[in-house]
Amino acid sequence: MKKIYIIATLATLSLTSCTVIAPITASRAELGTARGISETTSFLGIEFNKNYGVKEAANNGKIKTAIATVDEKVTNYYIFKKKQLIVTAK
Repeated sequence: MKKIYIIATLATLSLTSCTVIAPITASRAELGTARGISETTSFLGIEFNKNYGVKEAANNGKIKTAIATVDEKVTNYYIFKKKQLIVTAK
């Protein structure tokens, strides 16, 4: 019976998550449809994408103009975290 309880608890913890999207900054640049995303995953505080940031997001979205907004989406799992930096421009 204890094994089933432990397995159920571990399964529940591994599937538990919370996602928050927060604005980081905005500029006076014109808002458009161009969008770029930079992603990283961290495990126990160690991030795996060393290029994570606004520059990588702009490059991934092929944004060459001024960036209008920067938002960060963070999904917390039990022992690891997934982060996305979302930039938008014209």
